[in-house]
Parts: sequence; C-alpha cells; structure tokens
Amino acid sequence: MEFFFFFPDPFFNPHVQEDFLFHTFALMKIEQMYTSCLAEAAYYIESNGEAAIIDPIRETTPYLEKLKATGAKLKYVFETHFHADFVSGHIDLAKTTGAKIVFGPLAETKYDVLNAKDGEVFSIGKVKIKVLHTPGHTPESSCFLLTDETGKEHCLFTGDTLFIGDVGRPDLLDGKMTSAELASMMYDSLNNKIKPLADDILVYPAHGAGSSCGKSIGKETWSTLGQQKKTNYALQKMSREEFIKTVTEGLSAPPQYFFKDAMINKNGYDNIDAVMARNLKALSVEDFKKEVAAGALILDTRDPGTFEKGFIKGAVNMGLGGQYAIWLGTLIDINQKLVIVADEGKENDSILRAARVGFENVKGFLKGSLAAWTQAGNPVEKIQSITAQEFAEKIKSGSQNVLDVRKKSEFETAHVKGAELIELATLSENLNKLDKKKTYLIHCASGYRSMIASSIMKANGFENPVNVLGGFIQIKNTQAPVEIAAEASA
Repeated sequence: MEFFFFFPDPFFNPHVQEDFLFHTFALMKIEQMYTSCLAEAAYYIESNGEAAIIDPIRETTPYLEKLKATGAKLKYVFETHFHADFVSGHIDLAKTTGAKIVFGPLAETKYDVLNAKDGEVFSIGKVKIKVLHTPGHTPESSCFLLTDETGKEHCLFTGDTLFIGDVGRPDLLDGKMTSAELASMMYDSLNNKIKPLADDILVYPAHGAGSSCGKSIGKETWSTLGQQKKTNYALQKMSREEFIKTVTEGLSAPPQYFFKDAMINKNGYDNIDAVMARNLKALSVEDFKKEVAAGALILDTRDPGTFEKGFIKGAVNMGLGGQYAIWLGTLIDINQKLVIVADEGKENDSILRAARVGFENVKGFLKGSLAAWTQAGNPVEKIQSITAQEFAEKIKSGSQNVLDVRKKSEFETAHVKGAELIELATLSENLNKLDKKKTYLIHCASGYRSMIASSIMKANGFENPVNVLGGFIQIKNTQAPVEIAAEASA
C-alpha cells in the first residue's frame, strides 16, 4: 500500500513505542496516513477502544486492518467536505463497520449521514471532537477541533480550509457560487473560527504540496497554528476586500475531474472491490489491440526512465513513482476508456490508484507488460533524453526550442532564458501553437512532468520531443542562461 504514517503528535514518543502500543486504549493515538499519489492526508484517531477516521481515501483495507490490529471499534467517519480531487472511502467504511458518517452543516447527500451542527461535540473514547463550520473552500467545509483526555484543545483537522502556507481555493463550485462569494465566507471562517484558537494547537490539513486544492501549499504536512499565523499569507491582517483579491488571484483552471469527483462523493459510488473485479482484467496482445482500436487510451505507468527506452505508439506515460493519480485526473477525461501497460506486479496498483480519483472505465492491462508486446513482433517507439549539462551545451547557440512545462509560479521565480512556458495541465489544448516538425527540449522541475509532456507530444505526432533529465533542479547547476525574479534573488 502507498501509505506513509507520521506521528507528529507530542503524545507519541518513539523511544517508548512498545509501551505506547501496549497501552493503546489508555492513551490517545493520532496517525496521519499520507498518500503521496494524491498529496492527501487522512487521519486515524483512537482512544479507550473507540476510533474515528477523518477524510479516508477510497480503499478501506488499510483502515480495516488497523482496526483489526488494535481491536478498536470505528465509531465515526468524519468528512471535512465533499472532496473534489479524490473519491472518499467514507461510504464503504460506514457500511463495513457500522460507523456513522459525519459532515458539517449544509452537506446534502443521497445516502445517510449525520449533519452536525456548528459547535456540536462528538466523543471518541476519552477525547472529544468539536465541529467548527468553516465555509469558504465549499459551503459545507468544516474543521474538527480535538480536545484530549485532560480537556486541552490539542489539534485541528482543517480539511481544505487551511493548509500549511495556504488556504483552500474558493473556485470549485462550478458556477454555483462565485469565487469572491466563497472567499468572503472563508475570510469570516479564518478570522472568527480559526485565528482565535491557541497558538500551540497542531494543524493537520487534508493536503500537502502538489495538490491542486490550493495554489501554493507548503511541503510540510503539519504545523502549529501559531506558526501559521506568522507565516501563512492568508492569516495575515487584511481587509475583506484585500483577502478576496489575494486568495482569488493567480488561480489556474481547476482540473475538470474535480467537479465529477465532488458529485461522486455527494451522490455515492460503486464498492471499490466491485470496481477492481471489473477493471483488473488481463489482456492478451490481440485483445489489447482490439481495445485500443475501439478507442481506449494506452496509459503506461512504468517509470519514465524505462518508458523512454520503448513504448507502444500512442501511449501516455504517468509513472507510479510520481503524483500519478493527480496527473491522471488533470490530463485525461474521467470517462475515457483506458488500457494499462504496467510493470508486472504493478497492475493492481495502477488500476486501484486510478479508481481513487474516479477512473473506472479501465478495460484491462497488457498481460506480460511490454515484453509480451515485443515478443509478438510488434514495434515500439522511443523518446530521447539528455542530461542537464547536455541541455546547457545545446542551447549555447540560442537556436534551440526550450519548452518549460512547470507551473507559471515556478517559471516566474526562475527560468531558462528564451524558454516557452506551457503548463503541463494545459499542454494538450495548446499543442496547436507548436510545430510538430521541430525539436523541443522539454523540462519541468525534476523530470517527471516533462516525460508526461514528451509522451503526449509523441502521441500527437511530434517528431522529436527531447526530455531533459533532472529538470530545472539540475539545469540551474549548469552554465545554462537562467533568469531569476528579483524577489527570488534578494
């Protein structure tokens, strides 16, 4: 499983871990279960034999295994809001365990939930969770304030209301409310509900860096409220008008799958086991070809370094080692039929992680991976990659076409002189601005996005996309001409 467990809680002492686990029902336990593919954090809370889970991802197995191992009973599944960037596991968890699903005020669903009142308190063992209705990211958005066994306000699960260094974007209601209206609501939520809380309260957000639910989320996955009051731009003193302008400017268009995932979470979904049984289908080479001929897109989830050495014509590369699910949802239509090429043993992971973001129209995977394809006598295509130093040598003449596929904010901080910026998220719709016969030296920050871009261009008939290994992180260490923003160099 692709989970990472963190224990940033002061009650957890790694030097007495055995004692802590032995007394698991006598002590409060909080675990951050971070899924890097989604840049998403779910939380497991346990006290005195009872447990709660906040913002679970779609597959329930990791949570059920944890409950089985500790013997705790799941009492509540808390949802901070209708997630737009992934399909939540709240419905399946509740059905399996009998736990109640809790949303804050204004959440309307087509399944049974407990709509908490603002300020309502729930008990989990010897700890309590207070619901703070904090509209702004969405109207139903709520934060959950945990009070420990001693009665001290200990931590705040902020969902997409407050991130580390950022706040949730207020433009995801697809025209139902304006971003200015939601930003105004967030202004009140931050100033009236969150800022008055004590500085030593821990902040546990639903997302980290890489998520499109914010515009500049920090790399940390937790903080203290005092630190955020000092450093988070959205928590600084400003007028309502200044705040609205600040949080709404510079927002790129949200991925289109966001609106569909939000509706899935609101209306309900198929059980994940049923989805996997339907989609995890081994295809022979001939069956694979038939699915492609019928309109399926080839999604190659192998590592970029492996992909470039040989792939099936038309394939788009999104390696499992990066933020696979985020880019899948951003670049591919959620209803698009897919066939998977994966390293042997990674087929299940490829299809499961696609289902996390609502991609369920997978027709199967190529049995035997690329080896089966080539052994059957079928041709493959390749993409050339060059090192950052080779890139620097090539652009000395100034006649090279450099394509930067990072975000605009990254580009504006520093970029290669003369580079053309087309963000990866908008590349497909801007391919008509490029010449298919020209050679393009393509880079991102580290090389993951640039290989996705190279594969998209190759699939669309570009003759010679060239990927720059290591991206801008390596380029800036060469003699390549780099322009740095004044504030970045200060």
